[in-house]
Amino acid sequence: MTGNTASAQGLSSEDYNAFRSFLEDASGIVLGDNKHYLVTSRLTRLMKEQGIESFGVLMQHIKRDSKLRHRIMDAMTTNETSWFRDNYPFDILKEQLLPEFAKKQARQVRIWSAASSTGQEAYSLSMIVSEYLQKRPGSLPANGVQILGTDISPTVLEQARSGIYEGVAASRGLSEERKRRFFIQTETGWQVKDEIRKRVSFRELNLMQGYGALGKFDIIYCRNVLIYFSAELKRDILARMARTLNPGGFLVLGGSESISSYSEDFELVRWRNGVIYKLV
Repeated sequence: MTGNTASAQGLSSEDYNAFRSFLEDASGIVLGDNKHYLVTSRLTRLMKEQGIESFGVLMQHIKRDSKLRHRIMDAMTTNETSWFRDNYPFDILKEQLLPEFAKKQARQVRIWSAASSTGQEAYSLSMIVSEYLQKRPGSLPANGVQILGTDISPTVLEQARSGIYEGVAASRGLSEERKRRFFIQTETGWQVKDEIRKRVSFRELNLMQGYGALGKFDIIYCRNVLIYFSAELKRDILARMARTLNPGGFLVLGGSESISSYSEDFELVRWRNGVIYKLV
């Protein structure tokens, strides 16, 4: 197809450029020059549901339909996740970070799971806290650990708040022992137990917005997120996260991510076969 529109199977360069400008303005996510297939694969079903025949028409609808904009953001920003993804970030919490705060006799530890999607990371962190406190009761104050999960998508946050998972989402990365200990089976799926849910809350947040209303944190998990942003936005987000951390706080990124070119607010801390970052 030629012209300014494309079918659900094709996307003109003009419409693609218009869409990626919209996405960057709305979320900060930067699409490269060759992500046409990603856009069509994420949006084809939505377009069919809405009776939208071309991406040119879609761009017209985006301008006046806020609900459609939300659904598009859901489609483009929702990624697969799993319990205890990559293991290392959770091992270091249990074996290094929580003991450090316990040694300091911290009255409270606040953890932020940025881009928390459907909640698996935030709840996994809470499970680690429970496991740590079981072995070291009284090392941190009762109810002294709080975890906040944020995401740009209200749809995934709705599931996160429910704490109910089914199918692959209820098992990927989750051992049978942890499943038995931390979940109860319901008619609609496996629900995270209150012991884990009580220290976790969720709220909608675009990482391009201000973080002041979130308060201060001791640890920030921002994994596999910065890779989607431009260099300028990476620097801005890291600077604002640094201001959101308490003195000596920690930043945990994805295994393939580095801040060396984007921030001087952190020092690299090596632990086992990985790294995290500490506020200087």
